[in-house]
Amino acid sequence: MSKSLERVRGALAAAGLDLRVIEMSESTRTAAEAAAAAGCEIDQIAKSILFRGETSGALRLFITAGGNRVDPARAAALAGEPLGKADAAEVRAVTGFAIGGVAPVGSLVPLRSWIDLRLMEFGHVWAAAGTPNHIFRIAPDDLVRVTGAEPAAFVA
Repeated sequence: MSKSLERVRGALAAAGLDLRVIEMSESTRTAAEAAAAAGCEIDQIAKSILFRGETSGALRLFITAGGNRVDPARAAALAGEPLGKADAAEVRAVTGFAIGGVAPVGSLVPLRSWIDLRLMEFGHVWAAAGTPNHIFRIAPDDLVRVTGAEPAAFVA
């Protein structure tokens, strides 16, 4: 089992969540692929989008509904600083995950995070579990609790 997948399972268990991580035979690298694999609406996919604070250099996590895009101005206002794109090397160094499998839990370091209000409309959502082929199903309230994400309006 990959170290990334182990960290995600460990983070979920440490939060008292007994959730099943599912290995898909097809890729779940994109929101569309994950929705097709899970058999759900694209907005039920919780995408983990990372930006780098241009002042602090810290990565900020925006957990976004699969069909939505982060509005850079709104995200920067929440973060309290201008935001830039985090590159793949930064993402891996801080989270331990490769792009396409970034989980909202189990990061190598704690991340300040926000969650898209759209995700809160569902009974459950699906998120990456640390690899491009593993996902897990979770109630939005549990996702907020385990990530410490603040529900906020930051999408375009």
